[in-house]
Amino acid sequence: MTRKYIDCREFPSETHCSVAISADSDEELLEVAVQHAVAVHQHADSPELRSAIRGLIKEGMPPEHLVPPGAASGAPEGVRPH
Repeated sequence: MTRKYIDCREFPSETHCSVAISADSDEELLEVAVQHAVAVHQHADSPELRSAIRGLIKEGMPPEHLVPPGAASGAPEGVRPH
């Protein structure tokens, strides 16, 4: 069985969240990720939120270190590399 994960570091946020969540099943991961999104990111638990989170689930394990998109590119702040 392949682990599943969601990594908040992949998505810029005002909280600069560094949480990565992993589980053995999509359903287990979804439930924990929804709880996190509601408690930390102030989202409302809704079918739309659950659908969006389900679309973010990846197989494997989150990398130990992850540079947020555009952070180490040398590009000016607010400018993302192509």
